Amino acid sequence: MQILRDFSKEYSLFLAIITFFVIEQFEHTLVATTGGNLLGFLILFVVIIYAAVNVAHHAEMLAEKFGEPYGTLILTFSAVVVEIVIIVIIMLHADNPTLARDTIYSAIMLDINGLLGIAAIIGGIKYGEQPYNVDSSNSYLSMLLVAIGIAMVLPHFIDAEHHTMFVVFTVITFLLLYVTFTRIQLKSHKYFFEYKGTAEEVCDDEENCESHGEINTLYHVFALVTYIIAIGALAEILSVFMGNTLSHLGLPLAIGAVGVALISASPELIVAVRAALDNRMQTVINIALGASLATILLTIPAVILVSYFMGMDLQLAISPIQGVMLGLTLLVSIVNFNDGETNVLEGFLHVILFVVFAFLLFV
Repeated sequence: MQILRDFSKEYSLFLAIITFFVIEQFEHTLVATTGGNLLGFLILFVVIIYAAVNVAHHAEMLAEKFGEPYGTLILTFSAVVVEIVIIVIIMLHADNPTLARDTIYSAIMLDINGLLGIAAIIGGIKYGEQPYNVDSSNSYLSMLLVAIGIAMVLPHFIDAEHHTMFVVFTVITFLLLYVTFTRIQLKSHKYFFEYKGTAEEVCDDEENCESHGEINTLYHVFALVTYIIAIGALAEILSVFMGNTLSHLGLPLAIGAVGVALISASPELIVAVRAALDNRMQTVINIALGASLATILLTIPAVILVSYFMGMDLQLAISPIQGVMLGLTLLVSIVNFNDGETNVLEGFLHVILFVVFAFLLFV
């Protein structure tokens, strides 16, 4: 049977399952020493990245099946679910009220400055300038400004007695924003997030594009869900090794947040680089900016609800340095992504901002 043959080739999934049982068996021995913690952390991190990368494969299959912008929406949603699962699990095992905030901040830096910057450089070297629909970048950036302002800036100015009310308001507002924006993206203004210039789909006069009947939707959806469950199980053990490793090495806890963001962003990075090499900058824009927006609109309500029901402290208000870096990132993005084309210089500027972000982790 073809499905069983395909499933038998999911080597990273089998590796993740084997790693889970092996590491769980020797967890108490490994956590007893610094070297054991580091070894366990590295093994789990590599296996989780390997599994997360295969999320990209199944998301790409679904993207090919349904076309844009459904494809990138599936990819970004899958990545955000992975991120939420890991954040929630680590929150339950570590007393770190700023973990969610630092992870969201790191994810935005990775997606916009790292992912988009690298893709723009690669595509710029190969093609010079790469076109995309400027309506998409404008829509994403305006939503990002509103979402970041509400969830991560306004808390600085909310009195303590009104904090609970504001948190509830944020959850409701963000869910409403996500549903509204998704409907606009998929229905009324779908053309905002498409660029026809380099489209490779075969469409008829009524814009009905070629379907890919050979792609098994149920199989790839099942595989996506299975990988997310496996990653969540490994992340629960990873949280222990990560906390111990950072503590023993005297490294800032914010690096753990970067690790979580890197795991969730790895499928997006692979797809974005492939898209840049294929001169599909619209896909890169949808992935980078769409993932940043989904991270804020979905992750924040999720961690708020978890922290409330579990009685945990949660700090979403950004630090002054994070505020400056987010402001610079959004300001440069507004300037760069207002003409419908990317080039090497624009990519280089975002990569520089990403380098600064990495440097500030140790300052």
